[in-house]
Amino acid sequence: MDEHNPKEEPIETVFRNGTITVVGILLAFSLGFVTHWAANPVPWRFYDLFAVVPILVGIASQMRALSLLLDMSSLRRHVYERANRIFMAGLILTACGVGSAILLDVFEVASTVTLPGA
Repeated sequence: MDEHNPKEEPIETVFRNGTITVVGILLAFSLGFVTHWAANPVPWRFYDLFAVVPILVGIASQMRALSLLLDMSSLRRHVYERANRIFMAGLILTACGVGSAILLDVFEVASTVTLPGA
């Protein structure tokens, strides 16, 4: 695919700006989750890496997508679509990591809590 195709229809700046806003807000939520989770007083265990790694890779992907979208070249459709794909992959990775973190916490609580009368 030719990067300098004069027939390529550019993305509207208003549409791109909305996408940048969404990416920025979701990236902030992802970073906020990691910050909150890291400040948790419960000691970390080795198996927490199963949640941390996808979250961090997902956040890095979201940051990469934001940097692509902030560049003026993202007005070209193929750059914009690539940034969207990277963002969605990062969002899915982050969501999987958050889900894993929740499951790990549930299993941790379930293994330490005893039922009343047992």
